[in-house]
Amino acid sequence: MKVVVAGGSGLVGARLVARLRSRGYEAIAASRRSGVDTVTGEGLKEALSGAHTVVDVTNAPSFEEPEVTEFFRESSQRLLAAGESAGVSRHLALSVVGTQRLQDSGYFRAKEIQESLVSSSKVPHTIVQSTQFFEFMANIIPPGSGKENVRLSPALVQPVAADDVADLLADLVATPPSHAVVEIAGPEPYRLCDLVQWVMYSYQDNRPVIADRSASYYNAILDDRTLTPGAHALIARTYFRDWLDGYLSGSVRIPHVHHPNPMAHTR
Repeated sequence: MKVVVAGGSGLVGARLVARLRSRGYEAIAASRRSGVDTVTGEGLKEALSGAHTVVDVTNAPSFEEPEVTEFFRESSQRLLAAGESAGVSRHLALSVVGTQRLQDSGYFRAKEIQESLVSSSKVPHTIVQSTQFFEFMANIIPPGSGKENVRLSPALVQPVAADDVADLLADLVATPPSHAVVEIAGPEPYRLCDLVQWVMYSYQDNRPVIADRSASYYNAILDDRTLTPGAHALIARTYFRDWLDGYLSGSVRIPHVHHPNPMAHTR
């Protein structure tokens, strides 16, 4: 079975391609690096020829308006149209848990546009919402040095390892499209301020962290429901403490990429 992974050279995409190939799929990593541009449509027809499934893990190069909205609208429209033309049987789109609750953020407004386009498409589909990635917890640390206080929301989060997201996406490739939303989350909830302070300590950043409910997250104010999954989420296996041990030992690298996602993927 041919599976095209749009954004296949990114954090999740590269992992997903490797897993699919290990399971016997013909997995194609479609990205600008391989001559496929989902925004302009360059290379899409050729990449999707004969494809059974498309997995969209692309992400915008800019999170500012209007660029982020233009990216998700153009990319999704072209990818869905190309999939319909190629007769693909399944379209999976990776999004973010809490997207509909984060509409004060331009990034998440753009993600909702993407989800709406997928939902209204004629291509059989599943929308997969992931919680924040472990790999991007470091990106939430405000810049600075010294002893000034760092104010962060104490809202609950339930982040997940990118490796686990790739595993679960590979599982979903083998299941019929649900025409619904499937959530993916890590095994444990944490207070955002506590989790980020944990990462700061690993960087030997000893600035005091203050729990502040008025502190924004990508221009949105959080509560305990905003970034946490529902009762029927698929729960990943890796615990943050184990993942961070791997980072500290050098077997895991935290990428220094600005990303509000969790879902973070670089396409």
